[in-house]
Amino acid sequence: MPNLTKILAGVLIAVALLLGLFAWTLSRRPAPVAVTPATHASFPVVVAIHALPAGKAIAVDELRVQSLPINPGGAFTDPAQLAGRMPNTEIGADSPVLETQLSSGLAERVEPGERALAVRVDEGNAVGNRLRPGNFVDVFFTLKRDGAVGSGGEVDRTQARLLMSKVRVLAFGNATTSGDTAGDPNGLVRTAVLAVPVADVDRLTLAESSGRLIFALRNPKDAEVVDQTALPAYPAVLKTATRAGASEPLQDSTRAAAGVSLDALSGSANSAGTGARLPPLPHMAPPIRVARSTNSAKSGIEVIRGGRAETVAW
Repeated sequence: MPNLTKILAGVLIAVALLLGLFAWTLSRRPAPVAVTPATHASFPVVVAIHALPAGKAIAVDELRVQSLPINPGGAFTDPAQLAGRMPNTEIGADSPVLETQLSSGLAERVEPGERALAVRVDEGNAVGNRLRPGNFVDVFFTLKRDGAVGSGGEVDRTQARLLMSKVRVLAFGNATTSGDTAGDPNGLVRTAVLAVPVADVDRLTLAESSGRLIFALRNPKDAEVVDQTALPAYPAVLKTATRAGASEPLQDSTRAAAGVSLDALSGSANSAGTGARLPPLPHMAPPIRVARSTNSAKSGIEVIRGGRAETVAW
Protein backbone atom coordinates (compact mmCIF):
# COMPACT_ATOMS: atom_id res chain seq x y z
CA MET A 1 0.00 0.00 0.00
CA PRO A 2 2.69 2.49 0.83
CA ASN A 3 4.44 1.68 -2.43
CA LEU A 4 1.23 2.36 -4.38
CA THR A 5 0.89 5.71 -2.68
CA LYS A 6 4.44 6.63 -3.55
CA ILE A 7 3.91 5.64 -7.19
CA LEU A 8 0.70 7.71 -7.44
CA ALA A 9 2.40 10.73 -5.90
CA GLY A 10 5.25 10.46 -8.41
CA VAL A 11 2.80 10.28 -11.31
CA LEU A 12 0.98 13.41 -10.10
CA ILE A 13 4.26 15.27 -9.73
CA ALA A 14 5.25 14.32 -13.28
CA VAL A 15 1.88 15.44 -14.65
CA ALA A 16 2.21 18.75 -12.81
CA LEU A 17 5.65 19.29 -14.31
CA LEU A 18 4.32 18.52 -17.80
CA LEU A 19 1.43 20.96 -17.36
CA GLY A 20 3.80 23.67 -16.12
CA LEU A 21 6.10 23.14 -19.08
CA PHE A 22 3.14 23.32 -21.47
CA ALA A 23 1.91 26.56 -19.87
CA TRP A 24 5.40 28.09 -20.10
CA THR A 25 5.54 27.13 -23.80
CA LEU A 26 2.17 28.77 -24.48
CA SER A 27 3.29 31.98 -22.77
CA ARG A 28 6.26 32.24 -25.09
CA ARG A 29 4.16 32.25 -28.26
CA PRO A 30 3.11 35.70 -29.75
CA ALA A 31 -0.52 36.66 -29.46
CA PRO A 32 -2.51 36.14 -32.65
CA VAL A 33 -3.16 39.35 -34.68
CA ALA A 34 -6.57 39.86 -36.22
CA VAL A 35 -6.33 40.34 -39.97
CA THR A 36 -8.43 43.29 -41.27
CA PRO A 37 -9.02 44.14 -44.90
CA ALA A 38 -6.83 47.04 -46.22
CA THR A 39 -8.61 50.42 -46.66
CA HIS A 40 -7.48 53.24 -49.01
CA ALA A 41 -7.74 56.84 -47.65
CA SER A 42 -9.25 59.51 -49.92
CA PHE A 43 -9.26 63.28 -49.73
CA PRO A 44 -11.69 65.73 -51.39
CA VAL A 45 -9.64 68.04 -53.65
CA VAL A 46 -10.75 70.71 -56.15
CA VAL A 47 -9.57 69.88 -59.69
CA ALA A 48 -10.00 71.62 -63.05
CA ILE A 49 -12.68 70.28 -65.38
CA HIS A 50 -10.70 71.49 -68.41
CA ALA A 51 -7.41 73.31 -68.95
CA LEU A 52 -7.35 76.69 -67.22
CA PRO A 53 -5.27 79.27 -69.15
CA ALA A 54 -2.88 81.59 -67.36
CA GLY A 55 -4.03 85.16 -66.78
CA LYS A 56 -7.78 84.41 -66.95
CA ALA A 57 -10.04 84.52 -63.92
CA ILE A 58 -11.38 81.14 -62.80
CA ALA A 59 -15.13 80.53 -62.77
CA VAL A 60 -16.77 78.14 -60.30
CA ASP A 61 -18.33 76.04 -63.07
CA GLU A 62 -14.81 75.23 -64.36
CA LEU A 63 -14.03 73.25 -61.20
CA ARG A 64 -15.22 70.12 -59.44
CA VAL A 65 -14.42 68.24 -56.23
CA GLN A 66 -12.76 64.86 -56.71
CA SER A 67 -11.58 62.27 -54.16
CA LEU A 68 -7.85 61.61 -54.46
CA PRO A 69 -5.62 59.17 -52.55
CA ILE A 70 -3.28 62.04 -51.66
CA ASN A 71 -3.83 65.50 -50.22
CA PRO A 72 -1.46 67.90 -52.06
CA GLY A 73 -0.14 70.88 -50.15
CA GLY A 74 -2.02 74.09 -50.94
CA ALA A 75 -5.06 72.25 -52.33
CA PHE A 76 -8.63 73.51 -51.96
CA THR A 77 -11.78 71.69 -50.86
CA ASP A 78 -14.44 74.16 -52.04
CA PRO A 79 -14.64 75.61 -55.59
CA ALA A 80 -16.12 78.83 -54.19
CA GLN A 81 -12.71 79.59 -52.65
CA LEU A 82 -11.27 79.95 -56.17
CA ALA A 83 -13.92 82.17 -57.74
CA GLY A 84 -12.16 85.08 -59.49
CA ARG A 85 -8.63 83.85 -58.74
CA MET A 86 -6.16 83.96 -61.63
CA PRO A 87 -3.60 81.25 -62.50
CA ASN A 88 0.03 82.22 -63.05
CA THR A 89 0.56 79.23 -65.33
CA GLU A 90 -1.76 76.96 -67.26
CA ILE A 91 -3.43 74.27 -65.15
CA GLY A 92 -4.14 71.03 -66.96
CA ALA A 93 -7.49 69.24 -67.06
CA ASP A 94 -8.24 66.98 -64.05
CA SER A 95 -5.26 68.51 -62.22
CA PRO A 96 -5.57 69.79 -58.64
CA VAL A 97 -5.62 73.57 -58.34
CA LEU A 98 -2.93 74.63 -55.86
CA GLU A 99 -2.26 77.93 -54.11
CA THR A 100 1.23 78.14 -55.62
CA GLN A 101 -0.29 78.16 -59.12
CA LEU A 102 -2.39 81.27 -58.46
CA SER A 103 -1.59 84.96 -58.50
CA SER A 104 -1.13 86.33 -54.99
CA GLY A 105 0.45 89.15 -53.03
CA LEU A 106 -0.10 92.87 -53.65
CA ALA A 107 -1.40 92.22 -57.16
CA GLU A 108 -4.55 90.71 -55.66
CA ARG A 109 -5.19 93.89 -53.66
CA VAL A 110 -4.94 96.31 -56.59
CA GLU A 111 -8.41 97.14 -57.88
CA PRO A 112 -9.16 97.26 -61.62
CA GLY A 113 -8.11 100.67 -62.98
CA GLU A 114 -5.42 101.08 -60.30
CA ARG A 115 -1.68 100.56 -60.32
CA ALA A 116 0.65 99.82 -57.41
CA LEU A 117 3.31 102.53 -57.33
CA ALA A 118 6.27 102.82 -54.93
CA VAL A 119 7.25 106.30 -53.78
CA ARG A 120 10.07 107.52 -51.57
CA VAL A 121 9.18 108.37 -47.97
CA ASP A 122 10.95 109.46 -44.84
CA GLU A 123 9.97 110.43 -41.33
CA GLY A 124 9.34 114.02 -42.38
CA ASN A 125 6.76 113.38 -45.11
CA ALA A 126 5.11 110.11 -43.93
CA VAL A 127 3.44 111.24 -40.67
CA GLY A 128 6.53 110.40 -38.64
CA ASN A 129 6.65 106.88 -40.13
CA ARG A 130 3.27 106.10 -38.57
CA LEU A 131 1.58 105.13 -41.82
CA ARG A 132 0.25 101.57 -41.96
CA PRO A 133 -0.97 99.37 -44.82
CA GLY A 134 -4.67 99.96 -45.35
CA ASN A 135 -4.51 103.66 -44.39
CA PHE A 136 -5.78 106.41 -46.68
CA VAL A 137 -3.70 109.52 -47.31
CA ASP A 138 -3.95 112.82 -49.16
CA VAL A 139 -0.88 113.44 -51.32
CA PHE A 140 0.35 117.04 -51.31
CA PHE A 141 3.36 118.23 -53.27
CA THR A 142 5.63 121.26 -53.35
CA LEU A 143 7.43 122.68 -56.38
CA LYS A 144 10.19 125.26 -56.25
CA ARG A 145 10.55 127.99 -58.88
CA ASP A 146 13.22 127.08 -61.44
CA GLY A 147 15.74 129.91 -61.81
CA ALA A 148 15.25 133.66 -61.54
CA VAL A 149 12.16 135.60 -62.53
CA GLY A 150 11.87 135.81 -66.29
CA SER A 151 14.36 133.02 -66.93
CA GLY A 152 11.78 131.01 -68.81
CA GLY A 153 11.79 128.07 -66.38
CA GLU A 154 8.87 125.67 -66.41
CA VAL A 155 7.86 126.44 -62.82
CA ASP A 156 7.31 130.17 -62.70
CA ARG A 157 6.63 130.36 -58.95
CA THR A 158 7.05 128.21 -55.87
CA GLN A 159 3.85 126.44 -54.90
CA ALA A 160 2.35 123.77 -52.64
CA ARG A 161 -1.03 122.14 -53.19
CA LEU A 162 -3.06 118.95 -53.02
CA LEU A 163 -2.28 116.53 -55.83
CA MET A 164 -4.43 113.46 -55.05
CA SER A 165 -6.95 112.68 -52.33
CA LYS A 166 -7.85 109.47 -50.48
CA VAL A 167 -5.08 107.26 -51.84
CA ARG A 168 -4.87 103.76 -50.33
CA VAL A 169 -1.57 102.56 -48.83
CA LEU A 170 -0.83 98.97 -49.90
CA ALA A 171 2.54 98.57 -48.19
CA PHE A 172 4.78 100.62 -45.94
CA GLY A 173 8.34 99.40 -45.73
CA ASN A 174 8.21 95.65 -45.08
CA ALA A 175 4.64 95.76 -43.80
CA THR A 176 1.82 94.73 -46.14
CA THR A 177 -1.92 94.33 -45.76
CA SER A 178 -1.53 90.53 -45.72
CA GLY A 179 1.56 90.36 -43.51
CA ASP A 180 3.14 92.31 -40.71
CA THR A 181 1.23 95.46 -39.78
CA ALA A 182 3.58 96.70 -37.09
CA GLY A 183 5.82 98.70 -39.43
CA ASP A 184 9.55 99.08 -38.97
CA PRO A 185 10.45 99.67 -35.29
CA ASN A 186 13.76 101.23 -36.30
CA GLY A 187 12.08 103.91 -38.41
CA LEU A 188 14.10 103.04 -41.51
CA VAL A 189 11.18 102.95 -43.92
CA ARG A 190 12.24 104.26 -47.32
CA THR A 191 9.34 103.38 -49.63
CA ALA A 192 5.56 103.21 -49.54
CA VAL A 193 3.41 101.45 -52.13
CA LEU A 194 0.21 103.31 -53.07
CA ALA A 195 -2.82 102.19 -55.09
CA VAL A 196 -2.98 104.95 -57.70
CA PRO A 197 -5.54 105.35 -60.51
CA VAL A 198 -3.72 104.73 -63.76
CA ALA A 199 -4.65 108.18 -65.11
CA ASP A 200 -2.86 109.81 -62.13
CA VAL A 201 0.40 107.85 -62.29
CA ASP A 202 1.94 110.49 -64.59
CA ARG A 203 1.20 113.34 -62.20
CA LEU A 204 2.46 111.47 -59.14
CA THR A 205 5.75 110.37 -60.70
CA LEU A 206 6.38 113.82 -62.18
CA ALA A 207 5.62 115.57 -58.90
CA GLU A 208 7.94 113.21 -57.01
CA SER A 209 10.84 113.66 -59.43
CA SER A 210 10.46 117.47 -59.66
CA GLY A 211 9.40 118.35 -56.12
CA ARG A 212 8.59 116.87 -52.75
CA LEU A 213 5.61 114.75 -51.73
CA ILE A 214 3.82 115.07 -48.39
CA PHE A 215 1.41 112.37 -47.16
CA ALA A 216 -1.39 113.55 -44.89
CA LEU A 217 -3.15 110.76 -42.98
CA ARG A 218 -6.94 110.93 -43.13
CA ASN A 219 -9.90 109.17 -41.54
CA PRO A 220 -11.19 106.37 -43.81
CA LYS A 221 -14.76 107.51 -43.08
CA ASP A 222 -14.03 110.93 -44.62
CA ALA A 223 -15.46 110.79 -48.15
CA GLU A 224 -14.35 114.25 -49.36
CA VAL A 225 -12.17 114.11 -52.48
CA VAL A 226 -10.92 116.59 -55.07
CA ASP A 227 -13.58 117.76 -57.53
CA GLN A 228 -11.66 117.40 -60.79
CA THR A 229 -14.51 118.96 -62.78
CA ALA A 230 -13.82 122.29 -61.05
CA LEU A 231 -10.19 122.30 -62.21
CA PRO A 232 -8.88 122.91 -65.73
CA ALA A 233 -7.83 119.88 -67.73
CA TYR A 234 -4.11 119.23 -67.99
CA PRO A 235 -2.72 119.76 -71.49
CA ALA A 236 -1.32 116.44 -72.65
CA VAL A 237 2.21 115.97 -73.94
CA LEU A 238 0.91 113.86 -76.84
CA LYS A 239 -2.11 114.90 -78.86
CA THR A 240 -4.97 112.43 -78.94
CA ALA A 241 -6.98 111.65 -82.05
CA THR A 242 -10.58 112.87 -82.18
CA ARG A 243 -12.94 110.17 -83.40
CA ALA A 244 -16.02 111.22 -85.32
CA GLY A 245 -19.14 110.99 -83.19
CA ALA A 246 -17.19 109.98 -80.08
CA SER A 247 -18.65 111.67 -77.02
CA GLU A 248 -17.16 109.41 -74.36
CA PRO A 249 -14.11 110.71 -72.48
CA LEU A 250 -10.76 109.08 -73.02
CA GLN A 251 -9.96 105.94 -71.10
CA ASP A 252 -7.67 106.37 -68.12
CA SER A 253 -4.90 104.36 -69.78
CA THR A 254 -5.12 106.58 -72.88
CA ARG A 255 -4.93 109.71 -70.72
CA ALA A 256 -1.88 108.27 -69.00
CA ALA A 257 -0.26 107.55 -72.37
CA ALA A 258 -0.91 111.16 -73.45
CA GLY A 259 1.16 112.29 -70.46
CA VAL A 260 1.54 115.59 -68.64
CA SER A 261 4.40 118.09 -68.59
CA LEU A 262 5.81 119.92 -65.61
CA ASP A 263 4.57 123.33 -66.74
CA ALA A 264 1.07 121.86 -67.10
CA LEU A 265 1.28 120.25 -63.66
CA SER A 266 2.44 123.49 -62.06
CA GLY A 267 -0.26 125.53 -63.83
CA SER A 268 2.14 127.55 -65.97
CA ALA A 269 0.67 126.15 -69.18
CA ASN A 270 -2.86 127.05 -68.11
CA SER A 271 -1.93 130.64 -67.35
CA ALA A 272 0.29 131.16 -70.40
CA GLY A 273 -2.60 132.18 -72.62
CA THR A 274 -4.30 134.56 -70.21
CA GLY A 275 -2.33 137.54 -71.46
CA ALA A 276 -0.84 138.30 -68.04
CA ARG A 277 1.80 141.04 -68.14
CA LEU A 278 4.33 142.33 -65.69
CA PRO A 279 3.03 145.14 -63.44
CA PRO A 280 4.00 148.70 -64.51
CA LEU A 281 6.94 150.42 -62.93
CA PRO A 282 6.16 152.92 -60.14
CA HIS A 283 5.67 156.57 -61.22
CA MET A 284 8.89 158.57 -61.36
CA ALA A 285 9.37 162.31 -61.94
CA PRO A 286 10.92 163.25 -65.30
CA PRO A 287 14.68 163.53 -65.11
CA ILE A 288 16.41 166.93 -64.85
CA ARG A 289 18.00 167.84 -68.18
CA VAL A 290 20.93 170.28 -68.15
CA ALA A 291 21.77 172.10 -71.40
CA ARG A 292 24.41 174.70 -72.23
CA SER A 293 22.96 178.03 -73.19
CA THR A 294 23.41 179.08 -76.81
CA ASN A 295 22.95 182.78 -76.01
CA SER A 296 26.31 184.47 -76.69
CA ALA A 297 25.25 187.67 -74.92
CA LYS A 298 25.58 186.13 -71.48
CA SER A 299 27.11 183.09 -69.97
CA GLY A 300 24.92 180.69 -68.02
CA ILE A 301 23.35 177.26 -67.76
CA GLU A 302 19.80 176.52 -68.79
CA VAL A 303 18.09 174.20 -66.28
CA ILE A 304 14.87 172.50 -67.29
CA ARG A 305 12.66 171.14 -64.49
CA GLY A 306 9.58 169.40 -65.79
CA GLY A 307 8.07 171.81 -68.32
CA ARG A 308 9.74 174.97 -66.95
CA ALA A 309 13.14 176.21 -68.13
CA GLU A 310 15.36 178.80 -66.43
CA THR A 311 18.90 180.08 -66.95
CA VAL A 312 21.37 180.14 -64.13
CA ALA A 313 24.39 182.49 -64.54
CA TRP A 314 27.83 181.12 -63.90
